[in-house]
Amino acid sequence: MIKQTQKTGDGSTNLQATEIVVHQGLTYSEAKEVALDVFRANFYEMAGKAQEIARQRAEQITDEFLLKLQKENPNGFSKSEDPDFQHSLFTVQKEYARNGDAELGDLLVDLLVDRSKQEQRNILQIVLNESLEVAPKLTNDQLAVLAVVFLFRYTQNYSVGNHQLLGEYFDKHVQPFADKLSKNSACYQHLEFSGCGSSSIGSTSLEKLISIHYQGLFFKGFDVKEIESREISIGNDPRFFIQCFQDPEKLQIRANTKKILEDRCAKEKISDEDMQKLGEIFQLNQMTEAEIKGKCIEIRPYMESVFDVWESSAMKSLNLTSVGISIGHANIKRLVGEFSDLSIWIN
Repeated sequence: MIKQTQKTGDGSTNLQATEIVVHQGLTYSEAKEVALDVFRANFYEMAGKAQEIARQRAEQITDEFLLKLQKENPNGFSKSEDPDFQHSLFTVQKEYARNGDAELGDLLVDLLVDRSKQEQRNILQIVLNESLEVAPKLTNDQLAVLAVVFLFRYTQNYSVGNHQLLGEYFDKHVQPFADKLSKNSACYQHLEFSGCGSSSIGSTSLEKLISIHYQGLFFKGFDVKEIESREISIGNDPRFFIQCFQDPEKLQIRANTKKILEDRCAKEKISDEDMQKLGEIFQLNQMTEAEIKGKCIEIRPYMESVFDVWESSAMKSLNLTSVGISIGHANIKRLVGEFSDLSIWIN
């Protein structure tokens, strides 16, 4: 027989092979029982087979939530005794018991785990509470729209440094939603009605957004003589110049945006004169928006339908509210796993 001993300090979490013990005294099984008690005490009684189906679904979504909580925020077990959190938990159980939609269930679990991390009543906690109420009122098409609009309007991935990585980025973050995007005006009217977004007077094309966040991937390049003629003192420095993605006979600046270039210049202590010249050469021979669209479709053909829906619908003018951002963020996170913390956008 093997005897195991653990010593921990205040506020810590003990892990054993057979049971999870939280400092506040709740085990996994105890937290689960509290969670199911919440459902039993609040969910209205159904008749016959529907009652059993609802019970099974509630247990399933509770297990999925607790397993994800155990992985991402084990200290959150204590939240099961908080009245406001119990209300959020019941919302998830109730909505999943009603429809059993697996994608919605995963989305609600991600939102609820994020909610468990909020220790005080702040804007993020309020937004997450509201998101749990709103998400079940949306179709999968509308959830897909929120994810894609959030991704292209509000995020930039700094690790996308070439066309291969851009294609992989599209595969992971866009392709799962590509065939669900809707042109139907009712889709966007309901998103506005539910408080997820609003249509602006102007519009922004998808290719324009891509060019803003990933400008460095869409240069036509310049000859090495350009560096000499502009008398850039650092010369053809590999910290700042690389082979052009479009034309291997030419060079381009090694940065996706001018801001990234400026930050690198400051870090490397480049002179103000060279920094100005590098900024000027950064603007040379950029691809047009039409060419950027064509290149994205060349890299991943399914992007053609994404561009089409964006241009032919209210996606091009949809601005998200805090609730829309929260739901879009959670919808991406449930597929890709790790994603930047929601507090970056809502604080």
